[in-house]
Amino acid sequence: MNAQHRLAETVLEASGVTMIFGGLTALNDVSLSLGEGRILGLIGPNGAGKTTLFNCLTGLYTPTHGSVRLRGTQLPSDPAKVTMAGVARTFQNIRLFPNMTVLENVLVGRHIQMKQGPIASVLHGPWFQKQERQAREKSREFLNFVGLRGIENEVARNLPYGDQRRLEIARALATEPSVLLLDEPTAGMNPQETEAARQLIFRIRDIGVSVVVIEHDTKFIFGLCDSVSVLVQGEVLVEGPPETVRDDPRVIEAYLGKPREEVEAEVAEARTTVIPRVEDDQTAVIDKYEEDQP
Repeated sequence: MNAQHRLAETVLEASGVTMIFGGLTALNDVSLSLGEGRILGLIGPNGAGKTTLFNCLTGLYTPTHGSVRLRGTQLPSDPAKVTMAGVARTFQNIRLFPNMTVLENVLVGRHIQMKQGPIASVLHGPWFQKQERQAREKSREFLNFVGLRGIENEVARNLPYGDQRRLEIARALATEPSVLLLDEPTAGMNPQETEAARQLIFRIRDIGVSVVVIEHDTKFIFGLCDSVSVLVQGEVLVEGPPETVRDDPRVIEAYLGKPREEVEAEVAEARTTVIPRVEDDQTAVIDKYEEDQP
């Protein structure tokens, strides 16, 4: 398959996803499409429905209406089966097994790729032992890939925050997904850790895994993604290339809660103000706004 065709192919597609809890509509007719070998950003204010959408994409929630398809096949409403189909995720709040070692945490993800029946599991025969060796070898490879070489016997709870984030990604990659969903992977990170996370996501894309990223850091998203979707109050407000989304006044309005006319005036001012390399960057307006607050 040539590179152009590979990039054009849709690997994950959500169509008209609506999620209603009682009388509350958390998502309303949300659609998105992730191309093979692409990185899609999902941004929006708190409470916009981003994590709810992730839960629908991974089978944790069954949408009230709509469908989620992986390579044209509808995904089941079962997180384990969705993972087996090829969609893995991380969580906004890190969900490791804190009392297990680093290697054991990755092995939890790796077990989905192990082909062994109940008899082999009980008897621990040669086939079981071979599978265990291979699982450990692959788990070490994923630890090396995310930058956690040499700490496989450390207890997960003792790792620094940034390393715990990377460990969760390694565990997700151990399932060998086609699509990886990252829920705020840089939350709580300093600038150096954030840049390391950006480079790791590029490497994940380069090994053939398509990626969807939820983030509040718009600078991070606009410098990372091939396309961006903005969710506001459970609906897609804007979608498209980063430069298109970045220049849309509705995006700033959604983040700042300011009147449309005032936002448009600030965007126009930002475009004419001499600020090196960020003349038309909406993040410059956001930063300026935040600096002006008491």
